[in-house]
Amino acid sequence: MQNSIPTLLRRNLEEVFGEIDPARRRRAIDDIFTDDSVFYDPNSGIHRGRDAIDRIAGVIKASHPDFRYQPIAEPEVAGDGGRIRWVSGRPGEAPAYAGTDFIVTRDGRIVAVYLFFDELP
Repeated sequence: MQNSIPTLLRRNLEEVFGEIDPARRRRAIDDIFTDDSVFYDPNSGIHRGRDAIDRIAGVIKASHPDFRYQPIAEPEVAGDGGRIRWVSGRPGEAPAYAGTDFIVTRDGRIVAVYLFFDELP
């Protein structure tokens, strides 16, 4: 089943980078990423392939397991790409940081994710 770009953006945020359970995270990665996918992180560099994305998503989540990602705007779509703006922090507290995820898709799956950190709104 092909996912829409807004669905891919939300699933990446919640089910991949927001997921603490490694098995659930991996199932989501296998479902929404292409075999040749790439994640560009301004802090940790380039992560190529599902295994590398799985590893870095686990490292990121483990660094703040109680944080939750919260979209602050509806996903935007242009051609085969899209973006979603979000904040992250402990539920009930002010957000600790903010960012934007840009994705490029092919056949209903993510080919590339570009992470940008933003100033808090």
